[in-house]
Amino acid sequence: MNPPEVTPASSLIPRTVANSQSEMTELILPNDTNVLGNLLGGRLMHYIDMTGAMAAYRHARTYIVTAAMDHIDFIQPVHLGNLITLKSSVNRAFNTSMEVGVKVWAEDTQTGAQQHVASAFLVFVAINKEGRRVRVPEVIPETAEEQRHYADALLRREHRIAEATRRKQEKLAHAALEDAEAAEPPAQ
Repeated sequence: MNPPEVTPASSLIPRTVANSQSEMTELILPNDTNVLGNLLGGRLMHYIDMTGAMAAYRHARTYIVTAAMDHIDFIQPVHLGNLITLKSSVNRAFNTSMEVGVKVWAEDTQTGAQQHVASAFLVFVAINKEGRRVRVPEVIPETAEEQRHYADALLRREHRIAEATRRKQEKLAHAALEDAEAAEPPAQ
């Protein structure tokens, strides 16, 4: 992996969580639903990715790519005709990556009743036009809730790194086993 590109210091001025918060609202139409009239999970994941990307763009002020959807909770179904509102914010920035939290609410357009229907954590990486990683500004958490999200983001990152290391070791062990089996002489 190439080292991150040096980013001009002026673009690395720390930003508050509020500086990058984003919101998107969508009306759920028949083409968005399954045969039961509920929003397709993949469609909701697309909306979550888009809303998360908006916050990441606002924070990094450069190109970004989705590196991971770390966790998603589908809490309640979203029904045909509902409005969904997605809100995202950067929980924490690391060297070239950012964790973004997204919460989703569904609104019954007839009654106005709203309920929390999904939450997710995504990781975005800042890149330049050539696709090389670039540094991102730090996040300044101001409220108690933002400070909690900030601290929890580090724990999730440590978990992601440990899990990636475990998968890599498992893959290497599997490859070594396949190589050993291939090197054995055929049975007579």
